[in-house]
Amino acid sequence: MSRYPASKHFEKLYWKLKDLAPHADQNKSHIIVLSGERTGYRNDTDRELIFRQESNFFWLSGCDLPGSHLVLYYDFGRTSGSFKQHLFIPEEDPLEVLWSPAPPNMEEARKMYDVTEISFSKDFQSVLTDVLKNHPQHILHVLPSSSLYPSHPDTVATCLQPSTDQYLLTALHQVRLIKDEYEISLIRKANEISSRAHEVVIRLLGQGVRDLEIRSNGVPNGKKVNRPLMPHEWRIHHEAEAEAVFVASCRREGSIHQAYLPIVAASTRASTLHYCCNDKQFSWGPDIHSDADLEHDHQEVRMENYASDITRVTPVGNGGKFSPEARAIYATVLKMQLACIEAAKPGVHWDHLHLKSHEILVEELIKLGILVGDYKTVLESGVSAAFYPHGLGHSLGMDVHDCPSASKPTENKTIPASSSQNPEFYRYLRLRLPLAENMVVTIEPGCYFSPHQLAPVRNSPYINQQVLSRYEYVGGVRIEDVVLITANGCEVLTPVGKDIEWLEAVASGSI
Repeated sequence: MSRYPASKHFEKLYWKLKDLAPHADQNKSHIIVLSGERTGYRNDTDRELIFRQESNFFWLSGCDLPGSHLVLYYDFGRTSGSFKQHLFIPEEDPLEVLWSPAPPNMEEARKMYDVTEISFSKDFQSVLTDVLKNHPQHILHVLPSSSLYPSHPDTVATCLQPSTDQYLLTALHQVRLIKDEYEISLIRKANEISSRAHEVVIRLLGQGVRDLEIRSNGVPNGKKVNRPLMPHEWRIHHEAEAEAVFVASCRREGSIHQAYLPIVAASTRASTLHYCCNDKQFSWGPDIHSDADLEHDHQEVRMENYASDITRVTPVGNGGKFSPEARAIYATVLKMQLACIEAAKPGVHWDHLHLKSHEILVEELIKLGILVGDYKTVLESGVSAAFYPHGLGHSLGMDVHDCPSASKPTENKTIPASSSQNPEFYRYLRLRLPLAENMVVTIEPGCYFSPHQLAPVRNSPYINQQVLSRYEYVGGVRIEDVVLITANGCEVLTPVGKDIEWLEAVASGSI
């Protein structure tokens, strides 16, 4: 794959900055200063934490080195102007290379990074001083001073006065919201890796269903061995084992980190939206039970800092089959998701899709007898938010919940008139925009039976509590795919299967 297209990203950002700036300042030099993330350490120790470059810095540099800096500007020149990207990278420390790999040398760095100039970090202050001196009529843009973003070295504090943080983050989020071809290719690859890892987990669960002796004894072919089990002999009995298999599958395909903590929730634990304890045993193993857990497998993968975000639910035990209640809830959520995918295209407002998912949920829960009453009245009551409290999805890119200030604007002026005005439907939405071509979003409706969410509506006249009690053991179902908005519709980037027949065939070990 070619170099990360940092220069094109800067050009997009520069024109957006000019648009956002006051008219009187638009023809001034717009100079951007960013510092990358530093290596973190665990509390008061010398143990390094996993390094992850700050997203905006990476988007403008393609550089994953700790302790790096950027100075970006448009040089008007004497005859013609040009975009300038000056990257500063750490110099090799002879003492440090005893413990950690050396950073690239200058020759290697020039081949790696799509920038116009590269210097060592020790030159950051002097170069910045010269750039500001050579552009006396300028606006100096920085990210907000916050623990959310890396701080600049104290040595450049004087150079950064005066500066403004009023425009840069807004501009970055707005241009990052629409992905280019290179970014889409990375997201597509992350989804392919993650999809295969999901299927590996489901298939390994299916092996446990198929091989009763292995499920009973926890050893290959029912024979105890005085050695560690080999990977092909592993069977999944605990949530943590499913997580470990998933991560191992991703690592072997080149995805080094998870986008955030994996969620592997079985049984009623699936009603906790961001459950990440992953420390409980499935009900069927190692002792065999006749009841069926649902494994709620929500995993995210990072590929060169770009994420996937996928959720799959699979039956565990019960011969790899859904129980009648679990099948009904799964079919409901799948219907919600497929309808929203079908309707997703440029110009469609996200609020409209989110409401559509609630409309289908209410229709189906009335059919099951969980909800009672006139459809329109039940919908407008907002009671379905107790079963489905979160938003339909979110923007995705380098961050799982990508570009928050752009994807959920403070003033939602473009909400469709046809949308319900009940605020319960929109309380936790992370995206409230019309869709646009080359946006990447997740579509992830769900239906949950959380005792905490249901507590306030236990006395609702729209809920048949007797019928509800038969479904609460299901815990929860969420189905999540990553979707690319195309010119006339959308493309699902998540290839792992989700229809009931395929899941039951894999979960039972029959295919």
